[in-house]
Order: sequence, then structure tokens, then C-alpha cells
Amino acid sequence: MSEVALKVKLLRYTPEPEKVIAMAAKLCYSSADIDELAEGVDQKDQAGFLEKLMDMGHLSPVEHASFTFGVEGVSRSLLAQITRHRIASFSVKSQRYVSQQSLGQGIFDYIVPPSIKELGDEHVEKFEKQMAQIQDWYDEWIEALGNQGEKSNEDARFVLPNAAETKFVVTMNARELLHFFSLRCCNRAQWEIRNLAIEMLRQVKEVAPNLFRNAGPGCVRGKCPEGKMTCGKAKEVREFFGKL
Repeated sequence: MSEVALKVKLLRYTPEPEKVIAMAAKLCYSSADIDELAEGVDQKDQAGFLEKLMDMGHLSPVEHASFTFGVEGVSRSLLAQITRHRIASFSVKSQRYVSQQSLGQGIFDYIVPPSIKELGDEHVEKFEKQMAQIQDWYDEWIEALGNQGEKSNEDARFVLPNAAETKFVVTMNARELLHFFSLRCCNRAQWEIRNLAIEMLRQVKEVAPNLFRNAGPGCVRGKCPEGKMTCGKAKEVREFFGKL
């Protein structure tokens, strides 16, 4: 166990998400019954309708499509950030039920910030030694607390750092995903959650390209919403997400 890297996988999603959204939206404006609407949606390309829907800001139908991701190789620091997005469901690897005790297998998995790597190998080595020291402290507390499984783990984990790796499954509906991308794909977002958001967006674009065509930070769709705190790189950002 040692340094690990981000891994994201789109596990499941609403079948034909764009058709589901189109049918739900058209129901609002049509006297047709469900079967007629479903048939009409199946027979036509819904790209133009979805574009119109998004431009209108009629987003409640977008909530009918959901996406589930498996995420690993991220820090507990990231976990604290992403769980602030409350219109989402999370299942997280437990530090209580899953012991971080070394048992001669090295140290717990962890994330090294890029800014530390940029300082050079000497500083990375220092960071790694600090992680190893924390592993020793954790193991000491496990033993002092009687090595009783979850009963010991739940308190020994208090010495573990934000750098400790975690894994989770998260499900968001498409409307919340669009909101998530608008905040976390921004250059002003913290680097780790931004990397996660970009990879999530990359994967949902493959299965619902019309729905997520203009997804990303606010400046992709117009003026930067950050005001005086803007990064000043709107053109570059638009080009990046246009090619994503």
C-alpha cells in the first residue's frame, strides 16, 4: 500500500437517459398519452428538443435521469467536499469496519498533492515518511485499544490524515450533475475534486452527449460567474471543455 491515483468508472445510468428526459418534458406540453409520447420520442432525434429545453432552463425533467459512479484513489479531504452536494447518494468505504493496520504490508494508501511533488523528490520522500509515521501511530493505538476490530478501529482512525485514500459510490441525477460540474470543473475549484469532476463529465458525455453538451464551469455558457475572483482564462477553459 502506498500512493494511489484517481480512478473513476461510470457504473450504471438510466437507460436511454436523453429519451427519458425528452418524454418527461414533452408530457408537460402535450395532451398525448404515455404510449404516444414514448413512440414519438423513439421515432425522432431529440437533440434539438433537448437543446431547447436546456436553453429554456426547464430542468425538472432532467432529474429523471441518474448516473452512478465508482470512485477510488481520492482523499478523505475530497470526500468532505463532495458530500456537501446533498442531492446525491453516497456509499463510502468505512475506516471503522475496514482496518488500516499495516500487518507488515507497508502503510495505508494515500494521496500526494501535486504541489508537494512539484517541490521535488526530497519533499515527496519527506511526505512519505510522515505517512509512515502516522501508520506507526495508528498501529500503536490499535494495539493499545485491544486490537478488537471495529471497536479499536473507530478510535484509532482519529490519527489518520486527510491524505488517507478512500473509495465510494455516488449517484446523482442529471440536474445535480450539471450543478456539480458548474462548480467543481471551475479553475477555482480545489485541484482534486476538479480532476474528479472533469473525468465524471468526460464519461457522461459519452452516453448523453446532448444533455451534457454545454456542461462545465459557468464561463462555458457565458460570462464568468466568479466576478472579481475570476481566473481570467475563460477562452482557454471554453476550448478545453469544447474538446472534452
